[in-house]
Amino acid sequence: MTEIIFDDIGSFPLPEGRTKDWMAGKFSQNKNDEELFSTINDAFMKKVEAGVEVPTYPQYQDMNEQFLSIIRDPDCSEEPFKVKLNDARIIELEAIEFVAKAYKEEHGEKLDVRVCVTGPLELYLKDFGGTEYADILNLLAESVDRFVKNSLSSAKNFNIKTVSIDEPSIGINPQVMFSDSDLIKGMDTACSSAKKAGCDVEVHLHSPLHYKLACQADNINVIGVESAATPSYLDLIDKKELEDSDSYMRVGIARTDVFNLVAVLNEKYNTNVWKDRTHMEEIVTEMETSQVIKQRLEKAYSMFDDRIKYAGPDCGLGSWPSQDMAAQLLKNVASAMADFRENK
Repeated sequence: MTEIIFDDIGSFPLPEGRTKDWMAGKFSQNKNDEELFSTINDAFMKKVEAGVEVPTYPQYQDMNEQFLSIIRDPDCSEEPFKVKLNDARIIELEAIEFVAKAYKEEHGEKLDVRVCVTGPLELYLKDFGGTEYADILNLLAESVDRFVKNSLSSAKNFNIKTVSIDEPSIGINPQVMFSDSDLIKGMDTACSSAKKAGCDVEVHLHSPLHYKLACQADNINVIGVESAATPSYLDLIDKKELEDSDSYMRVGIARTDVFNLVAVLNEKYNTNVWKDRTHMEEIVTEMETSQVIKQRLEKAYSMFDDRIKYAGPDCGLGSWPSQDMAAQLLKNVASAMADFRENK
């Protein structure tokens, strides 16, 4: 049995005293800010300490503007929609160099890290909506690849093991006008540097309806499915299709849709748990327990066995009420995966 790797998707709650506006102001300065870096590093290490084996840098920026604000800047582009390589920076990765170095010195090995970048289609839809300019889509794909390429060459104290292209609109957004071949070409272009570097390359889909597009992309080998909140998503995946294209899965085994989870508690206790937080902890102590999470992994494994390469929470945890609760969910996943491995 190939061991399934525990990773996470990215976003994480802000600590007490930090706001999204404060973070946005710091990011807009586009420099090595000590307070900003400390906030990122503390969150990143909470993931590591919770047992995440391939953690994603904490995503505290808008998934589109994080990249488009740089791509749109004429000083950072060599032509419209094509960012200069040296300006294609992911500040969060620069931040975690500090804690990664400390980890390497303490443990004698580098951390494996997952890098999540917004896919070219998602960036295109943000600026152009339901139009079809394939040349612009390809330029955006080249820009995404440059963010990845720059990150790969700049990383000193950690290994970039996984590069994930986040494309939530594929299979959901009716505005998508591109042909399948254009979408496949865009995905392949966006992760060509990651493929050349030997990384696992994932596409994170919020719906697996069109997962076969990813199977047809030469540079993608992992398909992410949010299957904890929607177990029926697994029924849409054909294991033979994965085998024929030599593709693997990243399965969601812990729910992250906290608003729906809180709604269950609101109904149970006839209260507003967001205001009266007495029962909020039940999400991680009684609902998303390690046993429940393990059962989901066992179900997915019974369907796809060695075609599963990664597992973890469905999506990011940025909407969760606190860092402690988010970290506890990650610990529950770690415990579930440890039990699963022990019994295989």
